[in-house]
Order: sequence, then C-alpha cells, then structure tokens
Amino acid sequence: MAKREPVTPAVRVLRAAGVAFDGHPYDYQQGGTAEFAAQFGVDEHLVIKTLIMEDDAGRPLIVLMHGDREVATGLLARAIGAKRVRPCEPAVADKHSGYKVGGTSPFGTRARMPMYCERAIAELPRLYVNGGKRGYIVSLATADLLRVLRPTLVDAAQPPHG
Repeated sequence: MAKREPVTPAVRVLRAAGVAFDGHPYDYQQGGTAEFAAQFGVDEHLVIKTLIMEDDAGRPLIVLMHGDREVATGLLARAIGAKRVRPCEPAVADKHSGYKVGGTSPFGTRARMPMYCERAIAELPRLYVNGGKRGYIVSLATADLLRVLRPTLVDAAQPPHG
C-alpha cells in the first residue's frame, strides 16, 4: 500500500508559492540522505540536507548541504563573519525549526533564520530535500528552491575524502 503524503508546513509553503514538486514518502530509518538515496536509487549528492546550526553568539541559522558532503564549520564561520559555527543540539534544532531532526525542511520553519546554501547546489537542475516529516522527501527544481528561500550562497563544503 502506498504511503499517504503528509501536508506539512513545508508543503503548504511550496503550494502557496506555486512550486511544482513531487512527494516521495519512504521508509524512514537512521541514515538520513544515504538511506533515502539507496531506497530511491538516486545520487546522494542530489539529496540536500537541512542543518540547523548556531553561531558563536547562539544565533540559529540554516545550512543546506549536499547529502554526501559535510559542512566545514570554519569555512562557514568565515563566510558569514562569525567566530565559530556548530550544529545545534537536536532539541534546540527542533525548537528553532518546528520540525524533528531527521524531518527538518528548509521550508516552513517555525522561526525565520538566516539561510545559507552550499554554492554548488545552485548549479543542480533538480534536487531532493526534506518535506517536513521523517520519511518524506520532496523533489523540485533548484531554481524554485532558490526563488522561495533566497539563501545566501557560500562555499562551506568539506573537501571530499579520498
């Protein structure tokens, strides 16, 4: 039986903005972007993770990063003029975003936060991002994500290993 697609704050924002998107309910398990990529047979590089981080003053911010890459926090801090940037504790991230970690979407967050996007993401024609619930990913044109979210583009990806 097909999973029902949820109507989350993220879905409401996308619909209100007139964004064409496809929903992809999946069997949520720990493993994040790699788990979704494996279940759907897509390149994990196209699956974008939404990270709630904070600067040295404790101000929250959102970072969009390729699923197969990590944020180089030193590079990000320099790019945004902060001394340090670090991931929020899960309970703090949940409070800021209004979502549960593992189901955090950049769309429809509880609090408005500065949003930063790895620059290379903007070059993708289409991407996958969390739809606001664990086990629910949406795919959409990257141009629509950039139009609706208006993130600041930064170079903050950890160099690949190997």
